[in-house]
Amino acid sequence: MPSSRRSSRRPYSEEPRPLDLERATGGRRTEIRRGEEWTVQNVRSSERTYTCPGCHQPVPAGSAHVVAWATESLFGREAALAARRHWHLRCWG
Repeated sequence: MPSSRRSSRRPYSEEPRPLDLERATGGRRTEIRRGEEWTVQNVRSSERTYTCPGCHQPVPAGSAHVVAWATESLFGREAALAARRHWHLRCWG
């Protein structure tokens, strides 16, 4: 049975907070690079070490970086997602 008490989280007279699209989508965005559309997502940290395709240096575990993959591929979206790579922020930017 529902409670008859009003929620104390947000008074009814207050406007709701605007939707933070970056937070709602996990920080994903679409960018155009060299005429190709890429899906890009910021990563605060990870448990693994990756090799950046831009400089071929390690992206250390626990460091902030970017994961990027082509939106479309000759072999389909699943293949494009499987080919995603982890980049240093400075190498992607």
